[in-house]
Amino acid sequence: MIGLSSYAGVMESPMNSAQEQQPFSPLTNSWSTQQESNENQKPTSVGGFVLVHAGAGYHSESKAKEYKHVCKRACQRAVDRLKAGALAVEAVAAALIELEDSPFTNAGMGSNLNLSGEIECDASIMDGKSLHYGAVGSISGIKNPVVVANRLLSEAQKGKLSAGRIPPCFLVGRGAHDWAVSQGIPPCPSEKMATKFSLSAYKRNKRKMELAEKIDTGHKQTKKRRQSSENENGSGCLDTVGAVVVDLEGNVAAAVSSGGLAMKHPGRVGQAAHYGCGCWAENACNMNPYSTAVSTSGCGEHLIRTMLARECSAAMQSEDAHQALLEAMQNKFISSPFLASEDRVLGGVIVLRCCRCVEAQPSQNIQGILVEFLWSHTTESMCVGYMSAQDSKAKTHISRLPPGTIPGQSLAIEGGVCRLMSVVE
Repeated sequence: MIGLSSYAGVMESPMNSAQEQQPFSPLTNSWSTQQESNENQKPTSVGGFVLVHAGAGYHSESKAKEYKHVCKRACQRAVDRLKAGALAVEAVAAALIELEDSPFTNAGMGSNLNLSGEIECDASIMDGKSLHYGAVGSISGIKNPVVVANRLLSEAQKGKLSAGRIPPCFLVGRGAHDWAVSQGIPPCPSEKMATKFSLSAYKRNKRKMELAEKIDTGHKQTKKRRQSSENENGSGCLDTVGAVVVDLEGNVAAAVSSGGLAMKHPGRVGQAAHYGCGCWAENACNMNPYSTAVSTSGCGEHLIRTMLARECSAAMQSEDAHQALLEAMQNKFISSPFLASEDRVLGGVIVLRCCRCVEAQPSQNIQGILVEFLWSHTTESMCVGYMSAQDSKAKTHISRLPPGTIPGQSLAIEGGVCRLMSVVE
């Protein structure tokens, strides 16, 4: 297992397209540097910032272009909504729809098939302004599960139902599907959601399982075959998708969507639907100086048992966000007592935190939102994309563990900073 700082990576932080690229550094230093670089620039209003991920797992070099492309499209979709005046929760839902629609991600279209050869999806969304949350689990026959989760969130914000009933925030299975249809969300036959890639993977995994079951369980070869199957179907199939967004008003939102583990049991619900496990968003308040948003990916059972999204959000209230996330991933995840029996702890997170500041200048007051964004993972790789409304296009990156390190026992962490500005009338 690595030390706390052994593989703490760095990358550029070019989030404001008009600024010089600068390395990530602790909060106070990085923001003061950004301020100095803007002294001779005329600030303009911007619509916010988005960070997305196409999963923590394994991203082959042969498909790197496709993963990066879908992340760019998701960022652009969110930024387009932000520029149109949408709040963070609307923008994060837009990003997720784009990610779900890609046949290369394990969410919505092209999701992993379960043991019965069916697609069952999980998704959730959280609004940091209202603190409302909506989720669906093990839902079939809906093209974009995040749309249903978002509808649950928005309906809950309207208040109680007839006869004083509490509106649901989390629905599963057939009940989730029927509720979605009743809300005007069109159904989509499961066979249309499967792709050639997902069907091929299902047939291949099924053959491996059948072969493993025929072998004498007492033979040593059985253990080797099962371990091989776990390696091929484990970290390579954990590509849950997600996004975090901050809008110009400083509101944050987070969302996550997943088709779940390959060959999972029918009815299994992963972290993508569970409260505090798949995503978390919380605006700053008297108790918390920073607004935070988190989206996770990885082995759902590991993320559920550690409630990693909420743990990382809480850690982001520390002064040094980079060190705080590093310690949270190490102490609350890899070395968590709740996962002490696990040989490999597989997961990843994207994290955004921000706070507002107002600077007085001779001719005008400048209102700024200072954003710090990070990602960390214990899987072999994690694909991310990010963009501010000031940027002409999104930037993407596939983060990988250093050669020779062991997935599930090592971690990588990277990130950057961004400064959003607008004129205060």
